Amino acid sequence: MSGNAARLTDLIEQQGWVLADGATGTNLFNMGLESGDAPELWNEQHPDRIKALYKGAVDAGSDLFLTNSFGGNASRLKLHGAEHRVRELSRIAAELGREVADASGRTVIVAGSVGPTGDIMVPMGSLTHESAVEMFHEQAEGLKEGGADVLWLETISAAEEYKAAAEGFALAGMPWCGTMSFDTAGRTMMGLTAPELSRLVEKLPNPPIAFGANCGVGAPDLLRTVLGFEGAKRPLIAKGNAGIPKYHDGHIHYDGTPDLMADYAVLARDCGATLIGGCCGTTPEHLSAMREALETRLKGDRPGLEIISEALGGFSSESDGTDGKAPTRTRRSRRRTT
Repeated sequence: MSGNAARLTDLIEQQGWVLADGATGTNLFNMGLESGDAPELWNEQHPDRIKALYKGAVDAGSDLFLTNSFGGNASRLKLHGAEHRVRELSRIAAELGREVADASGRTVIVAGSVGPTGDIMVPMGSLTHESAVEMFHEQAEGLKEGGADVLWLETISAAEEYKAAAEGFALAGMPWCGTMSFDTAGRTMMGLTAPELSRLVEKLPNPPIAFGANCGVGAPDLLRTVLGFEGAKRPLIAKGNAGIPKYHDGHIHYDGTPDLMADYAVLARDCGATLIGGCCGTTPEHLSAMREALETRLKGDRPGLEIISEALGGFSSESDGTDGKAPTRTRRSRRRTT
């Protein structure tokens, strides 16, 4: 198998945890990306900005960062007339990442980001398993050519798409990690719960090195999902948003402070996560605080839901998705905001 999964597994063994990166979109919008633009085109148009994105995470202490290729599959790039450039744009994204990682002077993992196709798979939609596998394989080959250590599937909601990605990655001979987004009362948009993902992963012919959750509603909900992976047989990933999004002056801002994300990072580790990072709204300033907290605070006991909500705020629903209850809002408790 190609790629360099040993870099990641060795780092996990040495540190016991790995700090991943933060947001891609949030930071690129801060650099001038406009809504509706394809971030992947910046790999060619503004390589200096993409390297600055990567370097910002590395300088803040990240051991692993994701490439600017989340929407780099044929289905999504077709919206920008660039469906024929999948392999090329993914390759450039990884090459820029390899350059930054190799210049860092320490072990930094380049993880090739692969997002959902944007289509719904049969029988609910029109995307066939074969077509999905082909799309994931094509993007994986580009990231492989660019020098990614591992592939990083993220923000997936359907089991069928997760399976197709695993098959496509196997065709490319690349190791991978994979997360889903549990944003609907403890479930993914297509109805999966945390325990169901745990079972799915172990049944795959080509399972990921690590799996877990990213994005979603907020840090408290994400950690409740991580607790739902109890008994997992492989490293867990926690990549939560920096607070709650708020619309202000034509832009979406996330209200989580560096202090909040530092608390989140330590709680994520206590919940059992090994690969810990941020998603939407997470900037290098947040990552620096997370790194310091992980290095200086001792590992604690596995927290209960009350401890999580007291530290980070209340959950968006009473249910974690496993009890069959309809979504209901809960009162948000104390939470640091900007």
